Amino acid sequence: MKTNANDIKHRDIVFTALPLDQASQAMRLLNRLEGIQCQAHPEQHKVSLQYNLNQHRLVDLEERLQAAGFHLDNSILQKILRALAHYSEEVHHDNQHIPEHNVKSRDVYAKVWENHPHGDHDDTPEELRRYL
Repeated sequence: MKTNANDIKHRDIVFTALPLDQASQAMRLLNRLEGIQCQAHPEQHKVSLQYNLNQHRLVDLEERLQAAGFHLDNSILQKILRALAHYSEEVHHDNQHIPEHNVKSRDVYAKVWENHPHGDHDDTPEELRRYL
């Protein structure tokens, strides 16, 4: 599958203030995974990630962190931001697996034009048109 700029995602994962130093520990864990670039922001209790959507998804990374004992910030704002990111990644992933159709092909429009009555088309025979 071809990688394009839309496949690269930049996300933040925000942790609770306690226990201390979750951001640095999470950065070490995430940087061990192939295809992830992670930077810790301990003062903001968060990590910033960059990853390819063909390799990773935010929901999977969050689940891995929670399984390792990390505590994500569950404020309403963070829940909404995470849900939006999960949804957009799911839609992006699903759209990649839909085959492209060439609906703009000239042949398609030419066939429709040939079979569709248009313009001055009149079924009245020519001899009757002259006399009416």
